[in-house]
Amino acid sequence: MYRSFAEKLAEPDLIDLGNGIHVLRFEVMKVTSVRAAVRDLLDREVVRPGQTVVDSSSGIYGHALALVCREFGLKCHIFASVAVDAAIRTQLKYLGATYTQVPSSGDDGLQHDQETRVRLVHTYLKENPDAYWMQQYHDDVHYIGYESVANTLVKELGSAGVTLVGGVGTGASTSAMSRYLRASSNDVRVAGIQPFGSRSFGSEAIPLDGFIIAGIGSGIRFANIDYTAYDDIHWINFDVSAAGCRHLLSTTGVFAGLSAGAGWQVARHIRRQEPDGGPVVFLAADPGHRYVDRVFPPDGPLVQDPEYRPRTISDLSRMTGPWSTMHWARRPYDVRDDLPVVPVGQSSPRNAA
Repeated sequence: MYRSFAEKLAEPDLIDLGNGIHVLRFEVMKVTSVRAAVRDLLDREVVRPGQTVVDSSSGIYGHALALVCREFGLKCHIFASVAVDAAIRTQLKYLGATYTQVPSSGDDGLQHDQETRVRLVHTYLKENPDAYWMQQYHDDVHYIGYESVANTLVKELGSAGVTLVGGVGTGASTSAMSRYLRASSNDVRVAGIQPFGSRSFGSEAIPLDGFIIAGIGSGIRFANIDYTAYDDIHWINFDVSAAGCRHLLSTTGVFAGLSAGAGWQVARHIRRQEPDGGPVVFLAADPGHRYVDRVFPPDGPLVQDPEYRPRTISDLSRMTGPWSTMHWARRPYDVRDDLPVVPVGQSSPRNAA
């Protein structure tokens, strides 16, 4: 028996989709990282019951943080992206969280929206010095929750020859999973997914693919990404990801969001390249309900999805849409930015105004 709804949501389902491809299907993936992170902070008395925690979110993280704060007796305030819809706002309200939704930044979309939200967090901390900033973008305390997920995967599939596919995001998913999976076998391969326009892996010069960047990429620098975790990087646009969502649903019944659609495309590409290779596991971070209007229009025609294939590049300057891939070879990446990047494995300086 689960002790809370958040505890249930923290555990994904591993599903065999056939042909050596598996999906780790989460209801709300961020609950996995947030719940473990908050418990660790409480155990270390970094935060205390009744204290307010604050962060910026494009939706799912904010919902997860509000849910976990309700469970552990904390207060929660979220600086919400323009992408946060009525369903998420309703859940924040009834979970007792407060939020400030940042107005649209115009054509530059989520890049400036993200920067604005972080600036507002700093202002909030100055005005509320007792509040604690979770720093989902920078603090690898969010890695902790993925250890149990990795252990489950190793128990079910082993680790030698496994390829993990998923969004790079804040780093607290595929970077974290790679750490724990490779504790069992260094043969685990990791294929990270980025949208065009993200600053994490050098695609910022490509026009921003606004709707998807909230989930698997970033308009700002993130400090909790372990660039050396990735064997390959795939840059994928909205159309390829959306086509993957529809194909995933129609062929497997899995109803999931854009990052899962991108993961399904990459997983199938890997299987085509290596038909006799080891298990390929991709992450499905959330269901597809948020994406119905743009990805699964109820009145849209049922047409065959186009067969997308990636363009393989050897230099970032040759990157182009709709899908490029590069052998990253677990190398570091010089972000050439003034953000103080904290080595992964250490907690970044938190609550710095």
